[in-house]
Amino acid sequence: MTTSAPIHPPAATAEQTGAVDVELAVSGMTCASCAARIERTLNKLDGVSASVNYATEKAHVSAPAGVDPHLLIETIEQAGYHAALPATPTKGAAPDDDPSDDDGELVALRHRLIGAVVLSVPVIALAMVPALQFTYWQWASLTLAAPVIVWAAWPFHRAALLNLRHGAATMDTLISVGTTAALLWSLYALFFGTAGQPGMTHGFTLTVSASDGAGNIYLEVAAGVTMFVLAGRYFEKRSKRRAGAALRALLELGAKDVTVIRDGHQHRIPIGELAIDDEFNVRPGEKIASDGVVVSGTSAVDASMVTGESMPVQVAPADTVTGGTVNAGGHLRVRATRVGADTQLAQMAAMVERAQTGKAHAQRLADRISSVFVPVVIAVAIAVLGAWIGAGYPLQAAFTAAVAVLIIACPCALGLATPTALLVGTGRGAQLGIVIKGPEVLESTRTVDTVVLDKTGTVTTGQMTLVQVTTAPSTTREDVLALAGAVENASEHPVAAAIAAGAAAEVGPLDEVDDFRNFEGRGVRGLVQGRVVTVGRPTLLAEHGIAVDDPHLNEAQTAAEEAGQTAVLVAWDGRAHAVLAVADAIKPTSAHAIARLAALGMTPILLTGDNQTVADAVAAEVGIDTVIANVLPADKAAVITDRQSDGKVVAMIGDGVNDAAALAHADLGLAMGTGTDAAMHAADITLVRGDLNAAADAIALARTTLKTIKMNLFWAFAYNVAAIPLAALGLLNPMLAGAAMALSSVFVVSNSLRLRAFTSPPHSSSTVPPTNPSTYTPQGYKVAA
Repeated sequence: MTTSAPIHPPAATAEQTGAVDVELAVSGMTCASCAARIERTLNKLDGVSASVNYATEKAHVSAPAGVDPHLLIETIEQAGYHAALPATPTKGAAPDDDPSDDDGELVALRHRLIGAVVLSVPVIALAMVPALQFTYWQWASLTLAAPVIVWAAWPFHRAALLNLRHGAATMDTLISVGTTAALLWSLYALFFGTAGQPGMTHGFTLTVSASDGAGNIYLEVAAGVTMFVLAGRYFEKRSKRRAGAALRALLELGAKDVTVIRDGHQHRIPIGELAIDDEFNVRPGEKIASDGVVVSGTSAVDASMVTGESMPVQVAPADTVTGGTVNAGGHLRVRATRVGADTQLAQMAAMVERAQTGKAHAQRLADRISSVFVPVVIAVAIAVLGAWIGAGYPLQAAFTAAVAVLIIACPCALGLATPTALLVGTGRGAQLGIVIKGPEVLESTRTVDTVVLDKTGTVTTGQMTLVQVTTAPSTTREDVLALAGAVENASEHPVAAAIAAGAAAEVGPLDEVDDFRNFEGRGVRGLVQGRVVTVGRPTLLAEHGIAVDDPHLNEAQTAAEEAGQTAVLVAWDGRAHAVLAVADAIKPTSAHAIARLAALGMTPILLTGDNQTVADAVAAEVGIDTVIANVLPADKAAVITDRQSDGKVVAMIGDGVNDAAALAHADLGLAMGTGTDAAMHAADITLVRGDLNAAADAIALARTTLKTIKMNLFWAFAYNVAAIPLAALGLLNPMLAGAAMALSSVFVVSNSLRLRAFTSPPHSSSTVPPTNPSTYTPQGYKVAA
């Protein structure tokens, strides 16, 4: 096993550098280039360092002390966007359930999309099906299409004007120029050409011939492009709006109210009113309200959701406890040492937010292509106009050719290229238990070379399980399980619950226990079937004068402890009869899945808060060579950034609250669906099945979907680029243009539908076989339970 390199110390905070951190909510961004533009504008201010994230729509600004935040807001608004300070939640108030419920921008976009669909479908049908072209159908098309092109497409027109102001060009510029040109020329053809005459039809002639364009309308092109691109934009924005869900999920894990002791009386108060040095009671099963120190009482505390430690921690007076963990045993009285934003849980939420704000999502592929394609097309159109005029042709013919270039350059299939591939790819992923958040996630999967795996709940089940029963030569397994299970069944301790569950599964219903006694942190004792049975640590047996003198049991106890398991002794009639080993069991499919991840070109690393012995034992069983153990929750993200600073592209697979910041920091975060909401919201991909095999499927599917999107984008432009020379020569026939656009759209949709047949890549003979081959389908997928 190899161990990790030292974790780098955190960077200096804003307070240490004499700066203040300001976070602003930014709206009006339509693409990643908008975020970059705002970032450049803010960074021009003296002493200001800004990072703007398009996905979360937030700007994190480090500014000199004393800078008025409203100056930053004014600077952003001068650039053409909107900004505001985030609303401060009321003390102790719960966060909103869904930020998108009252999101005016998202609601407006939804209304535009619905309007575009209702109005565009008839326009497209009329233009493409001659049998539907009644007398004056072209005027009906204008009536339906005009609101789509002007009102529904307004976000594209606004963004295009903003881009023009800044000398930039994006997909919005292309959509705006193309749809506007199509509308203006259609109006010219209807009012000043022959297109408005009664009985005008679009026939099926696909000949290439010169035309002045006055008999052709292009309303279906403009309306269709608007509808398709609006659909893609809406679903992308809806996905983006969920970026803050990780923070809400983290905060939801904390207690909502607490029983505080004041003036000798108990008071139930909201968690927001708890103060430092307040003492509060924690009943069995309750969440501990804040970080603190135990004043009285002993108990086992389940900290797995926060620390990742699978074994409950025994606490006693003077021990520290963490807010958000669960009291699994007796009553505790705790003195609060950190409350509100200072608690470990709140600090983890802040880490997730910082990671999301600083995470550089890739620009959308369509914007990258458009940034080059749009200026070239506009330049070609201007050159065509000049060439025709210079050659002595009439102005009408020259303008027809130039506008034709703009119209044919607006690819209808571009609006379908990404949404259809994502729709089919994510649908296929859902069938396989994989949820992919958005298009920016796909690029991360391409270059991942390192996969960091959390242990508890990811590689292992996350639940204590009875894994081994070793009996003395004269004792039967059934007797041990019947007696030990009955006594442990009366205890609330997680280890006792694991033994009782294992015993009941094997021997059936357990007997009632009499004279039950619980010895905190050491074990239990009770009367079963007329025998006094003691189950617990060697110290408990020694207190009752019971010696463990059987070498067979001593060896079993030592072996269990060396393997990182919890060894529990069972004794009656004055002597020890068995050793029970309890551990967090490894999932049956973990070894096979890790072998598949390695076959995809990734180096697996096991990362855990558990001790080195347990971690090494788990890693050896599943085939992982690199182990990083004893890692605090706050340091997990540092491990990820350390690997990234070494040039690695890192994927993180986890399931707990303690993994949320690391998942957000990673180039690709994958969360187990059986874990916490915090982890799932912070991750890029959620594995619903809770099976690591889904991680390998997710990487392969995401890479295939990205490849399909790139192919779609290529053909979406290629068909239209091929027709640009025809338009430039004045040979553009409207049906030929329509056919090219229809063909490109059909190709894009058909190409995307191929993702429905995605199957797991075949396993080589060197791959570790499934633990239970009967649970796998012929395609290699494990059937969900």
